[in-house]
Amino acid sequence: MITLTHGMVLAAGLGLRMRPLTETTAKPLLPLDGKSLLDHALDRLAAAGVQQAVVNAHWHADKVAAAVADRTAPRVILQREDPVLETGGGVARALPHLGEGPFAVVNGDAMWLDGPRQALARMAAAFDPAAMDGLLLVVRSAQVEGEIGRGDFLLDPLGRVRRPKERELAPYVFAGVQILRPELFRDIPDGPFSLNLLYDRAIESGRLFALVHDGIWFHLSTPPDLERAEAAMQAGLVRALF
Repeated sequence: MITLTHGMVLAAGLGLRMRPLTETTAKPLLPLDGKSLLDHALDRLAAAGVQQAVVNAHWHADKVAAAVADRTAPRVILQREDPVLETGGGVARALPHLGEGPFAVVNGDAMWLDGPRQALARMAAAFDPAAMDGLLLVVRSAQVEGEIGRGDFLLDPLGRVRRPKERELAPYVFAGVQILRPELFRDIPDGPFSLNLLYDRAIESGRLFALVHDGIWFHLSTPPDLERAEAAMQAGLVRALF
Protein backbone atom coordinates (compact mmCIF):
# COMPACT_ATOMS: atom_id res chain seq x y z
CA MET A 1 0.00 0.00 0.00
CA ILE A 2 1.24 3.49 -0.87
CA THR A 3 0.07 7.09 -0.57
CA LEU A 4 -0.19 8.91 -3.87
CA THR A 5 1.01 12.52 -3.76
CA HIS A 6 2.38 13.02 -7.28
CA GLY A 7 1.09 12.29 -10.75
CA MET A 8 1.31 13.10 -14.42
CA VAL A 9 -1.17 13.49 -17.26
CA LEU A 10 0.14 12.67 -20.73
CA ALA A 11 -1.34 15.38 -22.96
CA ALA A 12 1.26 15.86 -25.71
CA GLY A 13 -0.06 13.49 -28.38
CA LEU A 14 -1.35 14.57 -31.77
CA GLY A 15 -4.70 12.78 -31.52
CA LEU A 16 -4.64 11.82 -35.19
CA ARG A 17 -7.49 9.31 -35.00
CA MET A 18 -9.73 11.92 -33.38
CA ARG A 19 -9.49 14.28 -36.35
CA PRO A 20 -11.12 16.53 -37.46
CA LEU A 21 -11.91 17.38 -33.81
CA THR A 22 -8.20 17.67 -32.99
CA GLU A 23 -7.20 19.83 -35.92
CA THR A 24 -7.66 22.97 -33.83
CA THR A 25 -7.13 21.72 -30.29
CA ALA A 26 -5.39 19.03 -28.27
CA LYS A 27 -7.29 15.78 -27.73
CA PRO A 28 -7.28 16.09 -23.90
CA LEU A 29 -9.11 19.41 -24.25
CA LEU A 30 -12.10 17.84 -26.00
CA PRO A 31 -15.24 18.12 -23.84
CA LEU A 32 -17.16 15.24 -22.31
CA ASP A 33 -20.04 15.67 -19.88
CA GLY A 34 -19.41 19.37 -19.41
CA LYS A 35 -15.65 19.44 -18.89
CA SER A 36 -12.51 18.60 -20.79
CA LEU A 37 -10.94 15.14 -20.69
CA LEU A 38 -7.90 16.80 -19.12
CA ASP A 39 -9.97 18.25 -16.28
CA HIS A 40 -11.61 14.87 -15.71
CA ALA A 41 -8.15 13.30 -15.35
CA LEU A 42 -6.84 16.03 -13.04
CA ASP A 43 -9.99 15.91 -10.92
CA ARG A 44 -9.52 12.17 -10.41
CA LEU A 45 -5.89 12.65 -9.44
CA ALA A 46 -6.91 15.32 -6.93
CA ALA A 47 -9.62 13.07 -5.48
CA ALA A 48 -6.99 10.36 -4.96
CA GLY A 49 -4.82 12.72 -2.91
CA VAL A 50 -2.36 13.82 -5.59
CA GLN A 51 -1.06 17.26 -4.69
CA GLN A 52 1.24 17.97 -7.64
CA ALA A 53 0.86 16.87 -11.24
CA VAL A 54 2.91 17.35 -14.37
CA VAL A 55 1.02 17.89 -17.64
CA ASN A 56 3.08 17.64 -20.80
CA ALA A 57 2.07 19.46 -23.95
CA HIS A 58 3.11 19.63 -27.58
CA TRP A 59 0.14 19.79 -29.94
CA HIS A 60 -1.61 23.13 -29.31
CA ALA A 61 0.57 23.55 -26.24
CA ASP A 62 -0.59 27.11 -25.63
CA LYS A 63 -4.18 25.95 -25.28
CA VAL A 64 -3.14 23.22 -22.85
CA ALA A 65 -1.18 25.80 -20.87
CA ALA A 66 -4.21 28.09 -20.67
CA ALA A 67 -6.42 25.20 -19.58
CA VAL A 68 -4.25 24.36 -16.55
CA ALA A 69 -3.14 27.88 -15.64
CA ASP A 70 -5.64 28.29 -12.81
CA ARG A 71 -5.57 24.73 -11.42
CA THR A 72 -4.68 24.51 -7.74
CA ALA A 73 -5.85 20.97 -6.95
CA PRO A 74 -3.59 19.44 -7.92
CA ARG A 75 -0.86 21.99 -8.50
CA VAL A 76 0.12 21.69 -12.15
CA ILE A 77 3.57 21.95 -13.67
CA LEU A 78 3.38 22.35 -17.45
CA GLN A 79 6.04 20.53 -19.46
CA ARG A 80 6.31 21.74 -23.05
CA GLU A 81 7.86 19.25 -25.45
CA ASP A 82 9.34 20.06 -28.84
CA PRO A 83 9.89 17.55 -30.25
CA VAL A 84 7.38 15.32 -28.50
CA LEU A 85 9.12 12.80 -26.22
CA GLU A 86 6.53 10.01 -26.45
CA THR A 87 5.14 8.41 -23.31
CA GLY A 88 8.37 7.12 -21.78
CA GLY A 89 10.50 10.12 -22.64
CA GLY A 90 7.84 12.49 -21.36
CA VAL A 91 7.60 10.79 -17.98
CA ALA A 92 11.39 10.49 -17.76
CA ARG A 93 11.80 14.24 -18.25
CA ALA A 94 9.17 14.90 -15.58
CA LEU A 95 10.80 12.68 -12.93
CA PRO A 96 12.33 15.59 -10.95
CA HIS A 97 8.76 16.79 -10.28
CA LEU A 98 7.22 13.39 -9.48
CA GLY A 99 8.61 12.76 -6.02
CA GLU A 100 10.73 9.96 -4.66
CA GLY A 101 8.05 7.28 -4.39
CA PRO A 102 5.57 5.62 -6.76
CA PHE A 103 3.49 8.08 -8.78
CA ALA A 104 0.40 7.96 -10.99
CA VAL A 105 0.46 8.45 -14.75
CA VAL A 106 -2.81 8.99 -16.61
CA ASN A 107 -3.32 9.28 -20.35
CA GLY A 108 -4.84 12.60 -21.31
CA ASP A 109 -7.73 10.84 -23.04
CA ALA A 110 -8.39 8.31 -20.28
CA MET A 111 -11.96 8.61 -19.07
CA TRP A 112 -13.36 6.30 -16.45
CA LEU A 113 -16.07 6.19 -13.82
CA ASP A 114 -15.17 4.63 -10.49
CA GLY A 115 -16.89 1.55 -9.18
CA PRO A 116 -17.69 1.10 -5.48
CA ARG A 117 -14.24 2.54 -4.68
CA GLN A 118 -12.00 5.02 -6.49
CA ALA A 119 -9.87 3.24 -9.07
CA LEU A 120 -6.73 5.13 -8.07
CA ALA A 121 -7.37 4.41 -4.40
CA ARG A 122 -7.74 0.70 -5.20
CA MET A 123 -4.49 0.82 -7.13
CA ALA A 124 -2.62 2.62 -4.34
CA ALA A 125 -3.88 0.06 -1.83
CA ALA A 126 -2.79 -2.81 -4.07
CA PHE A 127 0.62 -1.41 -4.97
CA ASP A 128 3.48 -3.30 -3.34
CA PRO A 129 6.82 -1.56 -4.01
CA ALA A 130 8.72 -4.65 -2.87
CA ALA A 131 7.15 -6.75 -5.64
CA MET A 132 6.09 -4.22 -8.28
CA ASP A 133 7.70 -1.67 -10.56
CA GLY A 134 4.39 -0.88 -12.23
CA LEU A 135 0.67 -1.46 -11.72
CA LEU A 136 -1.66 -0.94 -14.68
CA LEU A 137 -5.40 -0.46 -14.65
CA VAL A 138 -7.00 -2.75 -17.23
CA VAL A 139 -10.52 -3.41 -18.46
CA ARG A 140 -12.02 -6.59 -19.88
CA SER A 141 -11.79 -6.56 -23.67
CA ALA A 142 -15.31 -7.96 -23.96
CA GLN A 143 -16.72 -4.88 -22.23
CA VAL A 144 -15.07 -2.35 -24.57
CA GLU A 145 -17.14 -0.81 -27.34
CA GLY A 146 -14.89 0.13 -30.24
CA GLU A 147 -11.89 -1.24 -32.12
CA ILE A 148 -9.23 -2.62 -29.76
CA GLY A 149 -7.50 -5.18 -31.97
CA ARG A 150 -6.25 -8.32 -30.19
CA GLY A 151 -6.23 -6.75 -26.73
CA ASP A 152 -3.15 -5.81 -24.71
CA PHE A 153 -2.41 -8.14 -21.80
CA LEU A 154 -3.06 -11.42 -20.06
CA LEU A 155 -2.87 -11.82 -16.26
CA ASP A 156 -1.86 -14.72 -14.06
CA PRO A 157 -3.82 -15.46 -10.84
CA LEU A 158 -1.69 -12.96 -8.91
CA GLY A 159 -2.27 -10.18 -11.43
CA ARG A 160 1.17 -10.43 -13.01
CA VAL A 161 1.14 -9.22 -16.63
CA ARG A 162 2.28 -10.84 -19.84
CA ARG A 163 1.76 -9.89 -23.46
CA PRO A 164 -0.18 -12.08 -25.92
CA LYS A 165 1.73 -14.51 -28.07
CA GLU A 166 1.36 -14.58 -31.83
CA ARG A 167 -2.29 -15.10 -32.81
CA GLU A 168 -3.33 -15.11 -29.16
CA LEU A 169 -6.18 -12.88 -28.06
CA ALA A 170 -5.68 -10.92 -24.85
CA PRO A 171 -8.69 -10.58 -22.53
CA TYR A 172 -7.60 -7.22 -21.10
CA VAL A 173 -7.04 -3.73 -22.50
CA PHE A 174 -4.88 -1.08 -20.86
CA ALA A 175 -7.10 1.69 -19.48
CA GLY A 176 -4.46 4.44 -19.62
CA VAL A 177 -4.05 4.64 -15.82
CA GLN A 178 -0.99 3.36 -13.97
CA ILE A 179 1.29 3.66 -10.96
CA LEU A 180 5.03 3.48 -11.60
CA ARG A 181 8.14 3.42 -9.43
CA PRO A 182 10.93 5.88 -10.30
CA GLU A 183 13.34 2.92 -10.26
CA LEU A 184 11.68 1.65 -13.43
CA PHE A 185 13.43 4.47 -15.28
CA ARG A 186 17.00 3.33 -14.68
CA ASP A 187 19.20 2.97 -17.77
CA ILE A 188 16.71 4.55 -20.14
CA PRO A 189 17.51 5.88 -23.63
CA ASP A 190 17.93 9.57 -24.31
CA GLY A 191 15.13 11.40 -26.08
CA PRO A 192 11.79 9.94 -27.17
CA PHE A 193 10.81 6.40 -26.25
CA SER A 194 7.65 4.49 -25.37
CA LEU A 195 6.66 3.28 -21.94
CA ASN A 196 6.24 -0.09 -23.62
CA LEU A 197 10.02 -0.47 -23.43
CA LEU A 198 9.81 -0.26 -19.64
CA TYR A 199 6.74 -2.51 -19.50
CA ASP A 200 8.69 -5.20 -21.34
CA ARG A 201 11.59 -4.91 -18.90
CA ALA A 202 9.23 -5.18 -15.95
CA ILE A 203 7.43 -8.15 -17.52
CA GLU A 204 10.75 -9.95 -17.95
CA SER A 205 11.57 -9.43 -14.28
CA GLY A 206 8.06 -10.37 -13.15
CA ARG A 207 7.44 -6.92 -11.70
CA LEU A 208 4.60 -5.59 -13.89
CA PHE A 209 1.11 -6.18 -12.50
CA ALA A 210 -2.43 -5.11 -13.37
CA LEU A 211 -5.68 -4.46 -11.55
CA VAL A 212 -9.02 -5.01 -13.31
CA HIS A 213 -11.26 -1.93 -13.25
CA ASP A 214 -14.59 -2.47 -11.49
CA GLY A 215 -16.33 0.59 -12.92
CA ILE A 216 -16.93 1.98 -16.40
CA TRP A 217 -14.25 2.94 -18.91
CA PHE A 218 -14.73 4.76 -22.20
CA HIS A 219 -12.65 3.87 -25.25
CA LEU A 220 -12.04 7.30 -26.82
CA SER A 221 -10.10 6.90 -30.03
CA THR A 222 -12.34 8.36 -32.75
CA PRO A 223 -15.11 11.00 -32.95
CA PRO A 224 -17.85 8.30 -32.89
CA ASP A 225 -16.32 6.97 -29.64
CA LEU A 226 -16.65 10.42 -28.08
CA GLU A 227 -20.21 10.77 -29.36
CA ARG A 228 -21.21 7.43 -27.82
CA ALA A 229 -19.65 8.37 -24.49
CA GLU A 230 -21.41 11.73 -24.44
CA ALA A 231 -24.75 10.15 -25.29
CA ALA A 232 -24.34 7.60 -22.49
CA MET A 233 -23.45 10.28 -19.96
CA GLN A 234 -26.27 12.59 -20.99
CA ALA A 235 -28.81 9.79 -20.93
CA GLY A 236 -27.79 8.89 -17.39
CA LEU A 237 -27.20 5.29 -18.42
CA VAL A 238 -23.82 5.03 -16.76
CA ARG A 239 -24.70 6.99 -13.63
CA ALA A 240 -27.63 4.67 -13.01
CA LEU A 241 -25.19 1.82 -12.42
CA PHE A 242 -23.69 3.44 -9.29
